[in-house]
Amino acid sequence: MHFDPAAMETRAFYRVLNSVVVPRPIAWVCTRSAEGVVNLAPHSFYTVACVDPPVVQFTSVGRKDSLRNVEATGEFTVSLTPEPLFEQINATGTDFPAGISEAEECGVRLEPSERVAVPRVAESPVSVECTLHSTVRLGDSTVVFGRVRLISAWDSVVRDGRPRVEQLRPLARLGGNEWSTVGEVREIPRIPYTNWAEDPAIGEQVRGG
Repeated sequence: MHFDPAAMETRAFYRVLNSVVVPRPIAWVCTRSAEGVVNLAPHSFYTVACVDPPVVQFTSVGRKDSLRNVEATGEFTVSLTPEPLFEQINATGTDFPAGISEAEECGVRLEPSERVAVPRVAESPVSVECTLHSTVRLGDSTVVFGRVRLISAWDSVVRDGRPRVEQLRPLARLGGNEWSTVGEVREIPRIPYTNWAEDPAIGEQVRGG
């Protein structure tokens, strides 16, 4: 089958696109409005944008509260979405009116951040504190780039100098209303080209020979 965006309704193609770009990490974005109302919302268009300087990005499809608040205050946090908070994470995606705090309505406990005025999710094992770097408008969506000022992680999830996925237990988004867990974790080292060039057996093994 072919899915042609030029021949399909936007929403229909959006559903297809979400079903093939999987799994997607979730940015649980916390922001504060100019009036001081805290907003907490999951955004599944989220990734690392740059290493030096460290920048992460999330996309607001339409002009949602997260985007308006970031533009107003220049700060936000991203908390990892762990399995035990599945119901609350999903519930914070409800289209509450702008003056209502999703965290309060959904029973999500927040705590002060270290470097920014916006709180982070207290029961999330990792949070990323950001200041606004820039935004880019693309059609009906806006990509928000955040300069990472600090990453906070629970001691219990860090081993050998980095947070470990088996301890984080992050959720990811799939198509439709589908979510996923990490499941089986496989580890394989990158192959240096010098090894590939010097040992023909490596290429044969990769090719299934």
